[in-house]
Amino acid sequence: MEDNRLKVNIGSLELKNPVLTASGTFGYGTEYEDFLDLSALGGIVVKGTTGERREGNAYPRLAETPSGMINAVGLQNKGVEYFCKEIYPKIKDINPNVIVNVSGSSIEEYCKVASAINDLETIPAIELNISCPNVKKGGMGFGVDRQMAFEVVSEVRKIYKKHLIVKLTPNVTNIVEIAQSVEKAGANSLSLINTVLAMAVDSEKRKPLLSTITGGLSGPAIKPIALRCVWQVSHNVNIPVIGMGGIRNAADAIEFLLVGAKAVEIGTANFINPKISAEITEGLSDYLNRHGIEKITDIIGLI
Repeated sequence: MEDNRLKVNIGSLELKNPVLTASGTFGYGTEYEDFLDLSALGGIVVKGTTGERREGNAYPRLAETPSGMINAVGLQNKGVEYFCKEIYPKIKDINPNVIVNVSGSSIEEYCKVASAINDLETIPAIELNISCPNVKKGGMGFGVDRQMAFEVVSEVRKIYKKHLIVKLTPNVTNIVEIAQSVEKAGANSLSLINTVLAMAVDSEKRKPLLSTITGGLSGPAIKPIALRCVWQVSHNVNIPVIGMGGIRNAADAIEFLLVGAKAVEIGTANFINPKISAEITEGLSDYLNRHGIEKITDIIGLI
């Protein structure tokens, strides 16, 4: 049953609850229909979409680590044209907000994808990924430099007319500077953090576990870093922040709300428990009941 106490607004984006699924961990949503009622979610951020088809990186591209995993998938997808023609018709009537994660190797590619998605009637927002560490060109390259981040967001803003979320990387010296630059460029909200650049080694074979040597660390291991970043950014920008990084239960999600996030995205935990996002939503309702809190927005930014 829908709990009206969990409703939140991310700028113009209305969510029935603050729990979304993170890009790259939930496919296009339909893959999880056998496990949970998608309408129980606040939103689904579908896998990364680029201008042209990408095969991703060579295998192996996943490595389990203590309290997390490292991935180097490399934005494997069939391109924006395929998404619009083949995927969109299958997901356009999904009840929660469906948000498309947009990536590219150049400003022109970002704009191409954003323009195509802008024309899709039931997609209310895109998440501009300027923070992926697993591609050789673009991705995080735009998100680690304040001026480059400003330029790509500014150009996309000219083309994309709906809600623009920009996803930030923690792999920078000062994430607040990047966030403020992106806000100035026209972002409507921010999502953070993307994965932390990391490496895993097989001591017996004396070689890296990933074909790319390095990849992006996600899971519980990065939660303290993510909380710090969300707290810093949310207190230094005037646009909403969506927090993510190692969330695996309702208590974790509440921590992100307390430090300033207005919503959260659930990532790696989906691989362990495909029902986890719906369970976290139920956990938020239980938290309000136990503490006598009127609505979830009452706890946002208390720290």
